[in-house]
Amino acid sequence: MDEKIAPHIDELTMALGNISKEEISKELEKLLKYRVPLDEAKRILKSKYAAVSSNSVKVRDLSPGLNGIDIKGRIIDIVEKTVSIQGEKKTIFSGTLGDGTGICSFTCWDDMSLKSGDAISIRNAYTRLWNNRPELYFGKRCTISYLQDDELPDIEQMSHSNLKKLDEIVPADVLASSLVLIVEMYHREIMLKGEEVTVVEGVIADETAKLPFTAWVPLGTLDIGNYIRFEGAAVRIFRGLPSINFNETTSIEPVESTEDLPFTLESVNRSSSPLAIEQVLEKEGMFDVTVRGNIISIRPGSGLIERCPACNRVTQKSVCRSHGEVECLMDMRIKAILDDGTGAVHLMLNRELSEAIYGKSMYDAEKMAQISMASDSVFEDMRKVLTGKYLAARGNSSKNEFGVSLVARSVWAPENDLQERMDQLLEKIGNGCGE
Repeated sequence: MDEKIAPHIDELTMALGNISKEEISKELEKLLKYRVPLDEAKRILKSKYAAVSSNSVKVRDLSPGLNGIDIKGRIIDIVEKTVSIQGEKKTIFSGTLGDGTGICSFTCWDDMSLKSGDAISIRNAYTRLWNNRPELYFGKRCTISYLQDDELPDIEQMSHSNLKKLDEIVPADVLASSLVLIVEMYHREIMLKGEEVTVVEGVIADETAKLPFTAWVPLGTLDIGNYIRFEGAAVRIFRGLPSINFNETTSIEPVESTEDLPFTLESVNRSSSPLAIEQVLEKEGMFDVTVRGNIISIRPGSGLIERCPACNRVTQKSVCRSHGEVECLMDMRIKAILDDGTGAVHLMLNRELSEAIYGKSMYDAEKMAQISMASDSVFEDMRKVLTGKYLAARGNSSKNEFGVSLVARSVWAPENDLQERMDQLLEKIGNGCGE
């Protein structure tokens, strides 16, 4: 082996993970033999073998609990912090890293002499859940190598120009840019650092999804029905669901509706086509999603419940976890399991939707409980009435350690899709028979 290229082979071996040093050496020497410049040869090999390593991930693929992963990216920003760990002061380095598919937050436990703009390859990193999002962690136990500067988009491109569709925004994203339509918008007064400020909240949409937004800066004459292009908006995560935050560093520009755009106010306000529940289960959270299925179970906690008048929490024997013994308010809800054959979600219905689907008002339910003198009589009656019922529900989904829940905003019994369901069933039977 030529001693001049030995360091480059070592660099490629570290960057490419599980590709053997012998194979890299052989391929590099072959390229150099055909007079390919060294830097170009290295880039060719990195592109060829990057996908081979099973540990290689992109920012868009990050999720909590990954270990021993390899990732490439450019440092967007990095700051030094002093933290207390088990009573001892330690200096760490945190910031954001982007790779063209997204921008994530990271923590580096040791001084690796990194600076903003560095294009690096990190080997043997890991992720943990922090602030409701997956965060990248690495330090001296990891191997960091520097990439050619042109292997990754520059900071400006990744922070502002990389427009995403709304359904492409994932929990790992710290910043996002997109072209959307404002479909809901309202003002709210809040207290911030002892001062009352006005924020604008609402919903934005494109042809792929809807997401909530909050504007901490004035939006001028923008209103419902306006198209906007925003760049460098902060992404916040709540229960797995992204929300978009416009602040002083966000660029927001109106877009003429005469442009050839694949969505309109009318199209995005239509009820979304129902998704197979298995598609909902794949996401950490989804905004304004519609599913259909059969109720296979009414869960305990359904029926008549009591709530704290101060915090709206469900109470037990008139005792609130936060406010102690209180004079409770009566309420009714349904907690069901909805299954469509591809998967199941926990379906949550408030009083209004429960009354509509159950067919009895809360007054009727209270009367039933009084006559029967049994606290679970309404729950048992709901099980008899609703188990097996076919429903469609529209709302927001979120994932936790117990599975995926969908809090419904509307629910109904579909009447016009019987033929469609029969066709789908016959198709499955046909495929199962090898036809």
